[in-house]
Amino acid sequence: METKKEIKILVWIIAIFGLAFFLPLESARFATALDAALDLAKWYAREHVVLCLLPAFFIAGVISVFVSQGAVLKYFGANAKKWLAYTVAAVSGTILAVCSCTILPLFSSIHKRGAGLGPAIAFLYSGPAINILAIILTARILGFEMGLARTIGAITFSVIIGVCMSLIYRKEEKAKKEEQMNIVHPPEKRPMWQTSFHFFTLVLILVFANWGAPSGDDTSSVWYYLWAFKWYITGFFSLLLAYSLIYILKIKWQWVAGAIALTLASALLSTEFVENAKLAVLVPMLVGIVSLATITLFDKRDDDNREWTLASWGFTKQIMPLLAVGVVTAGFLLGSTHDGQTIAGVIPNEWIQWLVGGNSIASNFFASVVGAFMYFATLTEVPILQGLIASGMGKGPALALLLAGPSLSLPNMLVIRGVLGTQKTLVYVLLVVIMATLSGMIYGAIY
Repeated sequence: METKKEIKILVWIIAIFGLAFFLPLESARFATALDAALDLAKWYAREHVVLCLLPAFFIAGVISVFVSQGAVLKYFGANAKKWLAYTVAAVSGTILAVCSCTILPLFSSIHKRGAGLGPAIAFLYSGPAINILAIILTARILGFEMGLARTIGAITFSVIIGVCMSLIYRKEEKAKKEEQMNIVHPPEKRPMWQTSFHFFTLVLILVFANWGAPSGDDTSSVWYYLWAFKWYITGFFSLLLAYSLIYILKIKWQWVAGAIALTLASALLSTEFVENAKLAVLVPMLVGIVSLATITLFDKRDDDNREWTLASWGFTKQIMPLLAVGVVTAGFLLGSTHDGQTIAGVIPNEWIQWLVGGNSIASNFFASVVGAFMYFATLTEVPILQGLIASGMGKGPALALLLAGPSLSLPNMLVIRGVLGTQKTLVYVLLVVIMATLSGMIYGAIY
């Protein structure tokens, strides 16, 4: 055993030395790929960590601490009615409007609380895939038929993939079902409507803080007005959160008032001293999150309030390092595309565009695989596909990428592996790729 350990260390030393020795620093493509990796990491840190991930960790903490295990098992457990479990899981994305990484702490939370593998996987897929904002944007930019196909495909995928996972691991699910039958649930600590109010207030803060700008010259739609006033709407739900903290979680009103005052002061100061508007909005959001964590950690009235923040921190420790590795790797391999700019990765974009033309099995399969490994922030997949279609990408591969891409990414896979293990993760990814490939071929044949 000791010899194997020493050999393993030696192999790692040789591998790292070889990597350093043969680094192609003189290669322009290698240098560009490094720029892409760092650019994507910087953009992700600015655009998603504070506005998306941190609120998502607190929402996951709510599920972990405030939502009783009985409630999770009622809707997602192995003994729950299948039609109810899969229906709730399949339509969850219309509420959440999150990306493939933001869904992870929520998935991890319901999985740990005892959700059945099938409904949990359906929830994991549907969260980013059935994002109502992305569906609308797809229909408006890529055509009504593409938007409709994406909607039908995403809802169908979530259920079929969930059912397949449940059948493949039916022995484990049977054991979980028998185990959950003997669980005696303690009485609810507070009425379900109070927990739901607290949970959905946080969800709506997450949704409107990340509401994307409308495309083109659109200045008259509801989407535009929601975007134009999104910070006022977010502020309104933040006040509802303050109400929830005082009257539902029973935190001292003086502490909540102090947190509100600090957040408002930081908002005013950031608009005055931070020139970059995108960075300015991060300041009050971050101050609000830190204030929330502080007042819950030091609350003495209810241990659950402290546990909420500790659970959120637990998800952060589990997920953030893997996401960081995944984002950097995805940027290096596939490049960084955002805000109208593209920096090529080590794999040339021309190869991708050449390989996804037409409607062959190979082009649809390749589009599914590329989509599965690329990272798409919420809504960014649509303008990226618009450019690829203009460069010759077939409609079938475009749909395949739409169905595989938003729900999967390399960072996403790394975290799922930490929750489910290597085998289940590979099976899940394979099912998504196969379903996306078949759907692309059918759609490409029709259109």
